[in-house]
Amino acid sequence: MPPARGDHEARRRDVSEAVWRVLAARGFAGLTLRAVAAEMGATTGLLTHYFPSKQALVAHALEVLDEHSDARPRPAADSAAPAGGLAMVRALLLDVLPLTERDATDNRIWVGSWDAALAAPGLAAEHAERYRRSRRRLLDHVTAAQLAGELPAGRAAEDVAATAQCFVLGLVVQALFAPEEFPPERQVALVDGFLAGLRAA
Repeated sequence: MPPARGDHEARRRDVSEAVWRVLAARGFAGLTLRAVAAEMGATTGLLTHYFPSKQALVAHALEVLDEHSDARPRPAADSAAPAGGLAMVRALLLDVLPLTERDATDNRIWVGSWDAALAAPGLAAEHAERYRRSRRRLLDHVTAAQLAGELPAGRAAEDVAATAQCFVLGLVVQALFAPEEFPPERQVALVDGFLAGLRAA
């Protein structure tokens, strides 16, 4: 007799939480069925009901990353957050950065996921779509900033959003590899300098 749907969903949540703990402790390089099973105190045989292959496990891990990312407080959901325009562009860029220990852990996992995603065309396409969605969100506020006169209107908003995304992802990598050289206050200052450059362009 198959398990009830509620039991199945509860077990899947347990698996997802174990996947997250393995990612936080070992990154994608340490993500294996054996490691997740050990984290749960279960057998690898149980996990094969959910993940018949390593790629299926990695795909689920990326979904778990998305869920954790979505669960984080976001500037747009903060009642004190800016409504839009350049202030919101700034808030969205700062939201990506490893300004706290939790953010640093999340970012280490994301950066670790790039290698796993690049190794599988399907996962790479899903990752590309994730970054595309992030760019579209930036684009809305870049466009608003241009219409409000906060940014010059002579450059395509799509290019400004893409440049901002590339800048902040590069800053994430630098801050992860050299946190003593890129403490939170310097990261914030670099974002503000980048935005000042966009205003002056």
